Amino acid sequence: MIDKILSRPEFQTEPPVLVDIGASGQLHTRWKSFAKYAICIAFDADDRDFGYAESESSHFRKLYTFNHIVTETDTETANFHLTVSPHCSSLLKPRPDWIQEYAFAPKFEPTKVVQLKTRSLRSTLDSLNIGQVDWFKTDSQGTDLRLFRNLGEDRARRVLTAEFEPGIASIYEGEDKLYTVLQYMEEMGSHWLAELLPKGSPRITPALLDSFTSQPLVKKFVLFSLKNSAVWGEMTYLNRFADEATLTQRNLLLGWVFATTLKQHGFALILTQKAKSRFKDPIFSEMEAYSRRRIWGRIFGLGFWPEVVKKFDKLLGR
Repeated sequence: MIDKILSRPEFQTEPPVLVDIGASGQLHTRWKSFAKYAICIAFDADDRDFGYAESESSHFRKLYTFNHIVTETDTETANFHLTVSPHCSSLLKPRPDWIQEYAFAPKFEPTKVVQLKTRSLRSTLDSLNIGQVDWFKTDSQGTDLRLFRNLGEDRARRVLTAEFEPGIASIYEGEDKLYTVLQYMEEMGSHWLAELLPKGSPRITPALLDSFTSQPLVKKFVLFSLKNSAVWGEMTYLNRFADEATLTQRNLLLGWVFATTLKQHGFALILTQKAKSRFKDPIFSEMEAYSRRRIWGRIFGLGFWPEVVKKFDKLLGR
């Protein structure tokens, strides 16, 4: 169904646009079903684990890669703090002393500060003549909200899906925190929070962890035995499709694809109703039937029963 939708003329002239800030590693798992139809703009300042250009370009219709720091201002260079783990490097100064009672604190130990070229997100999109970002994904280690705001109000309101990974505990100086993302997105009013997953690390000092064993494999088992504490959050927002400017046929088609990819089949069904009230294209009836089948399939596949059991246990006080 996704192939049928994204093969339509609407996406020949206006393909989906994906922005990936902090693009270390591999293709985002959630993009696999539609990446070949999309334009991706990927940024990562720490090239020690920046594999996009070599390994991922074939997955996209077109891929732009920038080995730059993404900033909210137009400056030529900025200090960039490299850490033991490339995934923890940041424009902001890391403070492992603030998280010294967490097992993962050593990953944030600074190794050196380098001067790197910078690009603002807005100027990059302008230079590529891209007016709309459809899926905004950022893991910038502390600057997620300011980069989203750098899209400009018009672009930000028209983003169909936005993913953030802001901090709950403080790790970097001056970082954007989870509560500020919640506040800004609520005030903007154009998106709703589809997912909020706490992530983190066991609260145990590295020294105490080492006291159990010197064997790396056994140490991993010790870590697996400990409960993670909430240190940051993974947030996914979907556009509410409440603004007339967003309610184009192209956006409703793509919004349904994104909602279906995220298994938000109820919201996907809502989008089909919005679309059918505006457009006569029979594709929307097909999309509605597909969403209904997915919901019925979940019922008959018993995928919802674990949640039902949990609710009954809660009611019974067990």
